[in-house]
Amino acid sequence: MTQSAPPPSPKDHLPTMYDLPSEALEEPGLPDEFHILQPQLLSATFRPTACPQEEIFTAGDLNFYYDLRHLLWYKRPDWFAVIGVPSLYEERELRRSYVLWQEGIAPTVVIEFLSPSTEAEDLGRSSCGADEPPTKWQVYERILRVPYYIVFDGDVGRMRLFQLLGIRYQEVTLAEPRFWFEELGIGIGLWRGFWLKLERPWLRWFDERGQWIATPEEEQRHRAEQAEQEAEQLREEMERLKVQLRSLGLQPDRGPAA
Repeated sequence: MTQSAPPPSPKDHLPTMYDLPSEALEEPGLPDEFHILQPQLLSATFRPTACPQEEIFTAGDLNFYYDLRHLLWYKRPDWFAVIGVPSLYEERELRRSYVLWQEGIAPTVVIEFLSPSTEAEDLGRSSCGADEPPTKWQVYERILRVPYYIVFDGDVGRMRLFQLLGIRYQEVTLAEPRFWFEELGIGIGLWRGFWLKLERPWLRWFDERGQWIATPEEEQRHRAEQAEQEAEQLREEMERLKVQLRSLGLQPDRGPAA
């Protein structure tokens, strides 16, 4: 009885991120500032407790290749998170794109930022022809089976969340603009605050206590402020000690006798 050879690895015979275009070919130019800043805030605060940070990949406006039958078909989510893959490609390099048949894991969360030109597709109201690529909604819902899909209108500060139940997305009714992902140990909500350049509504992640997760810059600033407070407390304690010594007839400011 002959033993058949194991199937070859996709990395050996299928295109990788090095072989596929990394730019949005039909969308020349850079995205607007909100589409740049909001993904940065989402990635900076995405720290689910259910998975080590080195096994999480997040990205915004990155080509996502998903169909082996159509190797050049891709979507470009405004932001997405994948749980269970190295944060670096093959643990050594930044990704030029995300190639599903190479990575093997689809996103857990995808977020699109609503705009008049994309609203119909973002909300599943558009369709495609038989020979055309599927819409974003169809890719996320039917092909990638992304468990959570969020649409955010940054201009009015409205978040809509869709959860994959069975084979279709169902919108989750939110009593307030917050949602807790039990299986991830993290939540997302609408935060109004100052981020980098502007005070406005932003999407941001929060922890199990309901506290907004700090960015590395905010943590650094908090540590500096805490160190300054501790130094000020030490100065005040030294002054109190000097007062006590003076009340005893001692001169704490005088240097040692020659």
